[in-house]
Amino acid sequence: MLELLSMEFMQNALVAAILVAVACGVMGTFVVVNRLTSLSGGVAHASFGGVGLAALLGFSPMLGSLSFALACALLMGILTWRDRKNSDTFIGVIWAGGMALGVILTDLTPGYNGEMMSFLFGSLLTVPTELLYWMGILLVVILAAVIANFRKFLAISYDPEFARVQGIPVLAYYMALIALIALTVVIAVQAVGMILVIALLTIPAYIAECYAKSLAQMIVLSVIVSLFLVIAGLLLACQLNFVVGPTIIACGVLIYALHFAVKKMRKV
Repeated sequence: MLELLSMEFMQNALVAAILVAVACGVMGTFVVVNRLTSLSGGVAHASFGGVGLAALLGFSPMLGSLSFALACALLMGILTWRDRKNSDTFIGVIWAGGMALGVILTDLTPGYNGEMMSFLFGSLLTVPTELLYWMGILLVVILAAVIANFRKFLAISYDPEFARVQGIPVLAYYMALIALIALTVVIAVQAVGMILVIALLTIPAYIAECYAKSLAQMIVLSVIVSLFLVIAGLLLACQLNFVVGPTIIACGVLIYALHFAVKKMRKV
């Protein structure tokens, strides 16, 4: 293991894992509190359309993923805000449409695009150094926005009506929250892929919610659990020669199952 950690690709993977864990730990808390799990999944999958467009036109897949993720997130936010009754339908249509567009555009791209699979299931061990800088910049933006607007996000998460009475533009902050979730999805895709990103956004936050007494505590606990999951999953995958993304999520599911079992035993 020490030999592995001395290699550049493993060091990059470890740094990327930490960036992903912090982002998912922080924003996953807001996803769980605001019940935005399906929306987050929709954003993750719809962003594949941007990956396909980037492959076809020959620009950065991360830039394509980022632009599509933000556009789809804001569209979902507006539609679900105006018509909550049909919110699942809106999310499902955009979810499927983005995935379909990505596949079609990939098919139209000359040559075989094997790297497209890494966006579906993650490719933590192949993260280049320059990508780490972009992931770091996105994380700084997320953390700065959450710290600067923490009280506003807290208010709209737990009591939007009271926040509105206090003069807080609830819709604007709701859309800002969704945009930050989209940025987190783009970061997390590098580790676990679009298909598994929902688990990394929700499992640590669900566990943290059971022990935290405040939103701030929940964020801290969620980050700690997320860090444990991604680092343990990364090291275990390298030792057993497994795919990293699914191994991280498998660790998360196992920990959640143990947590659920212990919780049930305490009630008995």
